[in-house]
Amino acid sequence: MPIDFTGLVAHVTPSEAYPPQPGAFDRDYLRSLAQAHEASGFARVLIGYGSVFPDGLHLGTYVTGVTETLGVMLAHRPGFVAPTLAARTFATIDQLSGGRASIHIITGASDDEQQRDGDFLDKDQRYARSDEYVGLLRRLWTETAPFDHEGTYYRFKAGFASVKPVQKPYIPINFGGSSEAAIEAAGKHADVYALFGETLAQVREQVARVRAAAARHGRQIRFSLSLRPILADTEEAAWARADAILERVRSVRAGGNLYIRGGQPSVGALRLLDAAARGDRHDKRLWTAIARETGAAGNSTALVGTVDQVADALLDYYDLGITTFLIRGFDPLEDALAYGALIKATKALVAEREQARLAAE
Repeated sequence: MPIDFTGLVAHVTPSEAYPPQPGAFDRDYLRSLAQAHEASGFARVLIGYGSVFPDGLHLGTYVTGVTETLGVMLAHRPGFVAPTLAARTFATIDQLSGGRASIHIITGASDDEQQRDGDFLDKDQRYARSDEYVGLLRRLWTETAPFDHEGTYYRFKAGFASVKPVQKPYIPINFGGSSEAAIEAAGKHADVYALFGETLAQVREQVARVRAAAARHGRQIRFSLSLRPILADTEEAAWARADAILERVRSVRAGGNLYIRGGQPSVGALRLLDAAARGDRHDKRLWTAIARETGAAGNSTALVGTVDQVADALLDYYDLGITTFLIRGFDPLEDALAYGALIKATKALVAEREQARLAAE
């Protein structure tokens, strides 16, 4: 199975190890970060969503304008934009970029986050709304004539998108979330299911759950894993760097950090915290100290070591069915450039693994 890599870009430094930058908007940094990812061989970059952040659709359009091949994965919360408008908007970005758009559906684990934008549905209702919403996006991208819809959350007459995506039959949809409702929604709709960087045992369990949910709908699904590689020339230097990053995160947290949002933890965050409670180091080189320190606010676990050691650890996840790795660093720009060697090393290991399997058949 071929693998690819996703990064992350933002309008300011997206890292818990840097002080908050209230009100900042650095277009040059966004461009440099996007171009660094393209130079290192990333397939795409995630553009996150937050209730106080700049609009990701515009950021994504800008990123595709300053790169040639880099795709954008746009985090999107159903409920704030009508599906008819969203379908046309995403199709427009896909057209402008030559087919480089994908969408990461965030149903919303935190009531606090949702309510900042005026959404007071409970979590189960939000997943039911996402179910209806994604189904409508795909209809709007593929229907050749206007159609009416009257559902639980959306109603319209003669809805239609004259602009269709470059990618056929529709723009790829990514889902995350570890609750039962999230797993069921992913099984029904996701092209790619995104996991946090959990232990090998946790990932094996989660992959099996999602595959079973997809099978109930007669579907197959791909998997993405999110990690924060910490690299150095030697293993000793990598662990020293990890310890230094932890101290920087603690210092930043002492002064407040906009990237660590409040509210109730998601089921996925609780799974990371469960692993962290059992120790900082797991498997070959999974490190959970940052997850413990930050309350597992998002993608917060690391693989620590040399390029070859981390590539070897990624191969263990590949053997469990992971074919996309979402990696980002605690020093985002410098790490994006350094990850080029990791991407090459991991792809080489996967190619060797696949050749060995073919030879054994």
